[in-house]
Amino acid sequence: MDSKYLIGIVAVIIIAVIAGAVLMGGSSTHRADDELVVAAYSHGGEPEAGFDPILGWNYLAEPLIQSTLLKMTPNMEYKNDLATSWKANSNFTQYTVNIRDDVKFTDNTTLDAEDVAFTYNEAAKNGASDLDFTSLKNATAKNSTTVVFDLNRPDSTFVDKFAYLGIVPSDSYNNNTYGSHPVGSGPYKFVQWDKGQQVILEKNNDYYGKQPEFKKLTILFEMNDAAFNSAKKHEVDVAAVPLAYANETVDGYKMNLLDTIDVRGLSLPVVNDTGNKTADGNPIGNNVTGDKAIREALSYGINRTTIAKGALNGFGYPNFDGIAHQLPWANAQVNNISDGNVTQAKKILSDAGWKDTDGDGIVEKNGTKASINVYYSAEASERQAIAVTLAEQAKEFGIEINAIGSNWDEMDSHVNSDPIVWGWGSTDPSTMYNQYYSNLSGHEYSNPASVNNSAVDGHINNAMKMDRNSSYSEWSAVSWDGSTGISPLGDAAWLWVGEIKYGYYVDDSLDISEKTALLQPHGGDIFSNIYDWHRVSSIEK
Repeated sequence: MDSKYLIGIVAVIIIAVIAGAVLMGGSSTHRADDELVVAAYSHGGEPEAGFDPILGWNYLAEPLIQSTLLKMTPNMEYKNDLATSWKANSNFTQYTVNIRDDVKFTDNTTLDAEDVAFTYNEAAKNGASDLDFTSLKNATAKNSTTVVFDLNRPDSTFVDKFAYLGIVPSDSYNNNTYGSHPVGSGPYKFVQWDKGQQVILEKNNDYYGKQPEFKKLTILFEMNDAAFNSAKKHEVDVAAVPLAYANETVDGYKMNLLDTIDVRGLSLPVVNDTGNKTADGNPIGNNVTGDKAIREALSYGINRTTIAKGALNGFGYPNFDGIAHQLPWANAQVNNISDGNVTQAKKILSDAGWKDTDGDGIVEKNGTKASINVYYSAEASERQAIAVTLAEQAKEFGIEINAIGSNWDEMDSHVNSDPIVWGWGSTDPSTMYNQYYSNLSGHEYSNPASVNNSAVDGHINNAMKMDRNSSYSEWSAVSWDGSTGISPLGDAAWLWVGEIKYGYYVDDSLDISEKTALLQPHGGDIFSNIYDWHRVSSIEK
């Protein structure tokens, strides 16, 4: 073979190798200034059933593909989206909503009241959405622009659902196929879903609201190390990362720490294990946490400030009752509790008959060791850090905690019998109904601590009958009403630990408008103000 041809072939091979390296991530991903690539697993993650609001897309967050009746504002009030007006009757058992008459789905069909009624009825019937529609009896289209929602009980929080359930087209909806090929009327329309990797959306030019600047949005289903590495390689505009990475410097990015109402805490089953089972056959009760002295010792003995500085990487905010301090129903009395008192914890245990009789450092009572298993999602590094830190702290006053990393499929069988590190946080106060209402114990993830307090139930019932602003005092009383509640001052039914922040690496070329961002709910809502995002400079090429 002639040498000049050999040299030419070698050159082609070298060029191909270099090009392959670039395509494999050796340098930043090339994209236009009006395109976004976001590693946003915190925004609900990859939905198992696809992008179907009826089946759970997207809990407490901007659904992007679909429209909602209302939108939340940064000061936690509601403004119209599809709705033009709404009202409730005097006891909050009926809502009437009027909607726009100029909205089309991306398949060019008209969105009307029938589509809204259908979406809500299907969501209530299906029960797969994380939004609670148990109070909905029926939604009815009175005409093309008016929907009436009849409820089976008073529920002043039903308006909160208007901000989060995306509307689907009733004529073409198929629950087996819609999730993979969703049709909506939101700011973006669906293009492509590469399962396990990403979803690609493009701007909906027919959207009736404020148009986002970016024509294409690619959401990568990356989390933790993968998201962090994508930022380091300059492959993304935004990367959601755990707090463990918040102090890391990534060239070309700034770390945006957004305030949240997302609180971490442990359910502490308040009943003993007497052999009772859930409908799914899982055990109910725990013979250690069923003793109030154990729950109180944990509540007063652990040091939440230390956890905020350590497990939450210095970005946590101590919390005692699961209500983030920014929410208008936060209870100031509860948040004034003094914790980290090992001496007090030991006295609580001793007075209740828990003694270390064999010198192993673990107290016992009537032959039962104060030893509990605490489960956490192994995917969540801050939950692991919380569980491990709690184990270290509880050891000081004689309680043994075995921190067990797991997954939700496995933890389902432990929900009502063992402490689990949970995350909760919503501008919808009815989450407290799901967490603490007596009759809900044993139903999936509802009331995992088996709280059974008639006063707590009464405050919840009262709140459901009152207008939003007036109800705040009743929701606050669920924690402590001066006599009882779920907080350490009362039943100590949960060991709430701290509020977290959400960390996002944001490319220097991008402004995500922190001043208009919503408080991040549990699960995150990074796209809540995507209409205000813009490039401040061209992406480095």
